[in-house]
Amino acid sequence: MRRRQFLKILGLGGMAGAALPGAAGAAPFAYDGSPDAVGVLHDSVRCIGCRKCEEGCQKVNADVLPPLEKPVDDSSVFEQTRRPTFKAYTVVNKYQPEGHAPMFRKLQCNHCQEPACASACFVKAFVKTEEGPVVYNPKLCVGCRYCMMACPFYVPAYDYNNAWNPLVYKCTMCAPRLKQGLLPGCVEACPKEALVFGRRSDLVKLARRRIMDNPGMYEDHIYGEHEMGGTNWLYLSPVPHADLGQPDVPAVSAPELTRGMLGSIAVIAGIWPVILGGAYSMSKHYKKMVEQARCEGAQQAKGQSCADAHAENSAQACGCKPADHNPEKGQGGGQC
Repeated sequence: MRRRQFLKILGLGGMAGAALPGAAGAAPFAYDGSPDAVGVLHDSVRCIGCRKCEEGCQKVNADVLPPLEKPVDDSSVFEQTRRPTFKAYTVVNKYQPEGHAPMFRKLQCNHCQEPACASACFVKAFVKTEEGPVVYNPKLCVGCRYCMMACPFYVPAYDYNNAWNPLVYKCTMCAPRLKQGLLPGCVEACPKEALVFGRRSDLVKLARRRIMDNPGMYEDHIYGEHEMGGTNWLYLSPVPHADLGQPDVPAVSAPELTRGMLGSIAVIAGIWPVILGGAYSMSKHYKKMVEQARCEGAQQAKGQSCADAHAENSAQACGCKPADHNPEKGQGGGQC
């Protein structure tokens, strides 16, 4: 197929796609939620920063995670704010809210009800399951790291040390264990019941009840109930959640925020072949203008016609005399 035909077909195909009904409002990902989806409630009032959750996570994921860099009784880890990495699905950080005793909060994937990572992943390496966890398939991953850029909580971590098979790492909510009827490793390891596992709808009720039954103990805000369209990890705190490092994100889900922008891809796909085709036509027109200018210059300087000037230029490129030049045999090496 010639280039001109290719551009024409591509342009027509792109414009046809852009003209399809609903194309402008289309989004690559849609999830309506599941009433039976499970999740975890993290209560910062009960969390003592023991890091047993980190240890429990590492034990149940020992096939992919290395041992903890520092033992759970080493408090030096709290000297800096950490985030999940390819070596640790979850971490606990220490915070010092103004006018309050030190507080601790566990960080891991929040398993959004409409996850930005799944919305951004064009190969569907990230999938939101009806059970609640957002799972990752490394066999599909192409390493584009769009998930990392899309996540509002900065959770997905990339293994930059593995040049041959770099993968993305994040908490799976122990999805394989859930299928076996087991608790997530972190929940099972928590000695203070700061982590509660259950159906998300029940966890929201439990969190609301704790707030109502303990006036002044908790902020009247369940973080994750509405943030980013809702997450399957929920949080209670005695201080504003921002004081514990929680980002200020909208209540609208990521796919909803990007729906209009992503829908414009079909329009762009229809326009760019036309632009390329126009650029190609302009270059051809410019080439003809240059050739015409050469002809006119030859006519003025030597009294040649355009055809004679063209033959002379071709002969010079071929390395033969103009009278002997045969354009059918090609150019170069004196083949004429």
